[in-house]
Amino acid sequence: MTIVTVFRSRLRPDVENAYRPLAAEMSLLAHAMPGFIDEKYFTSSDGERVTVVWFSDFDSHHAWAHHPSHVEAQRRGREEFYSWYDITVAQETYRRSFELPEP
Repeated sequence: MTIVTVFRSRLRPDVENAYRPLAAEMSLLAHAMPGFIDEKYFTSSDGERVTVVWFSDFDSHHAWAHHPSHVEAQRRGREEFYSWYDITVAQETYRRSFELPEP
């Protein structure tokens, strides 16, 4: 049962340089967590940021969400960095993939 988190956000003006090291640290921590599968990060042309994170199960996701360093980063995000965010956590119920075979 894969758990998918979609984190959409917007930063406050002029915080990018202070935010970047914390985001990198949290990414490294997520990658080191048991049950971590993958993480992708995108920024849209209007400045909205989207991070999608996959964990193998709910317990792994829960451990990440409540890791003390992550909880502290969440607090700093609200107090220092984000003007807005939205988090969706869902259980993957269907998956289909395609990859063009190499010739």
